[in-house]
Amino acid sequence: MEIAKDWKDYEIIDMADGEKLERWGNIILTRPDPQIIWKNKSFPEKWKDSYARYARSNTGGGSWSYKKKLPESWKVSYKNLTFNIKPMGFKHTGLFPEQAVNWDWMIEKIKSSKRKDVKVLNLFAYTGGATVACSYAGASVVHVDSSKGMVSWAKENAQASGLDKNPIRYIVDDVRKFVEREIRRGNKYDAIIMDPPSYGRGKNGEVWQFENNISDLVNLCKQVLSDKPLFFLINSYTTGISSRVLEDILYLELKRKDGKLSSGEIGLPMSESKLVLPCGIYGRWEEAK
Repeated sequence: MEIAKDWKDYEIIDMADGEKLERWGNIILTRPDPQIIWKNKSFPEKWKDSYARYARSNTGGGSWSYKKKLPESWKVSYKNLTFNIKPMGFKHTGLFPEQAVNWDWMIEKIKSSKRKDVKVLNLFAYTGGATVACSYAGASVVHVDSSKGMVSWAKENAQASGLDKNPIRYIVDDVRKFVEREIRRGNKYDAIIMDPPSYGRGKNGEVWQFENNISDLVNLCKQVLSDKPLFFLINSYTTGISSRVLEDILYLELKRKDGKLSSGEIGLPMSESKLVLPCGIYGRWEEAK
């Protein structure tokens, strides 16, 4: 497992009984996590410091309850990247801190490349964590997400990181339809990132289901890869899927023998503890050095 251990503005303070106590900057939140199946808290006295708690409802969904007033949004930084945090419906804050593992990997890949202009396609790009990381590393990025609100948030994150003048193109569209148009246009990318949901709908009602659609999408994206690509990254939070499945899909669909395949889990450490929270999986193809 690769662990996002270099955060200063984020930490897991404690976790137990289906919940994690987290610090985002100077704001402490309590949020649910299905991986936390043990009962005993390591630091029970610290839970009283939580500003807000997200609780799931027995009928689906959930809601926030507040002990202290939260700002409408606030900023956290990871190394040279800065992001806007906002409590959202369905427990989210607009950032997945474990993705710092992938940000570091992509930054290193882009910076160590000898190419003058690395072109990156970020699909299901959400609030732009990977977009910001790749732009910071010097790449030009096309950021695609079907949610107008998430794309607007991504622009805010680029601005917060001082990257708003960098070559980033924001697209609100269904991912598959956009890639099909790029194929017809003959556009090519040196790197592709995708973080597809387990299930979702596009702006025109297009249905996405990870198990049914991921192989076809990777195969489609193969057609917009440049002749000598830098990397292809799939990230997933889909329950029941092994990281090795992502690696196997890249092997089968890309059919490239000129690179290196890898896969694994990503996680977050708990402060003052040996505990690590598993958070997701990745599959990577990268240029052979």
